[in-house]
Amino acid sequence: MLIQFQQLAATQNTATLSIDHWDIEPGQSWAIFSADGEIGSILGDLLCDELKPISGEIKLSGCQVAQVSLSEQQRLLEREIENDETDFLDRIDQGSSVHKLIMEVCQDDTLTDELIHDLDLSHLVNSGFRVLSTGETRRVMLARALALKPDLILLDNPFTGLDIHHRVSLAAYLHKLSKSVQMLVTFSRETDMPDWIENIALFSTGKLESVMDRKRWDAHPIIAQIQSQSNKQTEEVMTLIRQHQHSTHFDNPIFEIKNGRVEYTDKTIFTDLNWRIDKGHHWQVKGPNGCGKSTLLGLIFGDHPQCYSNDIHIFGKKRGTGESIWEIKQHIGMVSSALHLQYRVNCSALEVIISGFYDSIGLYSQPTKKEITVAKEWLAILHMEQYEKTPFKQLEYGQQRLLLIARAIVKQPTLLILDEPYQGLDYLGRILVKNTLELIAKENLSQLLYVSHYQEDGLESIQNYLEFTYYDGGNCYKAKIEKSL
Repeated sequence: MLIQFQQLAATQNTATLSIDHWDIEPGQSWAIFSADGEIGSILGDLLCDELKPISGEIKLSGCQVAQVSLSEQQRLLEREIENDETDFLDRIDQGSSVHKLIMEVCQDDTLTDELIHDLDLSHLVNSGFRVLSTGETRRVMLARALALKPDLILLDNPFTGLDIHHRVSLAAYLHKLSKSVQMLVTFSRETDMPDWIENIALFSTGKLESVMDRKRWDAHPIIAQIQSQSNKQTEEVMTLIRQHQHSTHFDNPIFEIKNGRVEYTDKTIFTDLNWRIDKGHHWQVKGPNGCGKSTLLGLIFGDHPQCYSNDIHIFGKKRGTGESIWEIKQHIGMVSSALHLQYRVNCSALEVIISGFYDSIGLYSQPTKKEITVAKEWLAILHMEQYEKTPFKQLEYGQQRLLLIARAIVKQPTLLILDEPYQGLDYLGRILVKNTLELIAKENLSQLLYVSHYQEDGLESIQNYLEFTYYDGGNCYKAKIEKSL
C-alpha cells in the first residue's frame, strides 16, 4: 500500500517528529535509523492513529497497522501490574498467560498456534507475562501485533533483549514475513539493520534528514560522526565522576553464593551455582533468554524473594543475619528493565538522579546542595538541562533510561549492576554509556556486573564470564565460570 507523509509535525511528551515529504511505495519495507532521539514509538502511534499530528498529514489507504515498541511493551506491563490480584490469591499473581495475551487480540486458534510455534513460545504458553525475560516479552509483543493480521507493521528495534539464537531466527522470520506484510523497522545499531531492506530513512533529532538506498547508506559518514561526538561526551562524564570520586573498603569477597538455586513450583531456573566477585574483577553474565540472568542479579540486589533461602554473603555480611536491605543497597548501583518499570512515580528528571544517593524510587528526603549540584551537572552532560523539572513519565523511553543510568552511577557504588543497560537508547546514547562503562571498569571506580546479549557490547576491561547453559539432566540451567588469572 502507498503511505505518504506531507509537511508532518507531531509531538509526544518530549519527542518530536518532522517529515517534509516521504513516500513509501506499495510493497516497500524501510529501515529507519535515528542518530539521536526516539522515532519508533511516536511514528508507531501516528500510524496506529493513537496520536494526531500537529500539522500536515499521513495518507494511508485504509489498512490494518500494528506496532511493536518498548513504549507499547511498557503500557502492557503497567496494565498487568494494575490487574495484579496477588492480595486476593494464595500465590503470587504472575500476570496473564502468554496464550491468553495472544488470544485476546486474535480469536483465531490456528493463527495463535502458528505464532506460538514460529516465535518459539511453545514452552511459555502458560507462563505469566510478568515473569518473562526481556527477550521473551519482546517475542510475545510481536506475536500480539501479528495476531492482528496487519497490512503494515512498525517494529521499533525488534532485536532488543533477544539472545543471539533468537536474533538470528527472528531475522530470518521477518525476511520471510516481509513478502506478505509491509514493514518499517527502526534500529539504533547499524549491525541490526536487516540486509534484505534496500530503503533507508535517516532521522536526526526527530527530523527526516534524507532517504537513500543500501549502497549510499554503506558509504554514509553518520556513524563516524556520532563516534566523535560520543567520545567528547564520555570525557565530560569521566571528568565529573573523577571530580566526586570516593572509595569504600570491603574485604574479599564482595559477593559470594554457595550452591545457589532458584526454583518455583513448576520449574527450576538454575542450580549448583558457586561463584564469587572479588575486588578488581569485573564480570559479564551470559546466557539465553530465560536462563536466570536477571534472577541472579535480583538475588544480589536483594529484590528476589529467594535471596534469603540461598547461602549468600555480600559486603562481608551473610544475607538474612539482621542486615538492613538499605545497608546493602547503599553500596550498589542498579540499572535494569525491571527497575525501569518499577520507576512509576512521577518525580522530575533532576529528582530521579538525586534519588540515586538515597536508593529510592522517587525522592522523599531533602537533598543536600552538593547532591543537587552533582545531579544538575549530570543533566548538563546528558544534554537534558531543559528537562530538569519535567516529570519522568513525560520523557522519551531512551531519556528515562539515561537518567536511570546516571542515578546508578551518581553515588559511585562499590558494585555497579547493569542488566541490558542500552535498551531503548539511541545510537549516540549507547556509545556514550558503553565508553563510560569501559573507563569506569578500567580505572576500577566500581566493580561492574554486566549483562548484554550483543558481542559488540563486550568491554575490554571485563575478562571474567559467568555463562548459563542448559543442563538436560536437571531440566534447568547451570553456570560455566571463566575467570582471568
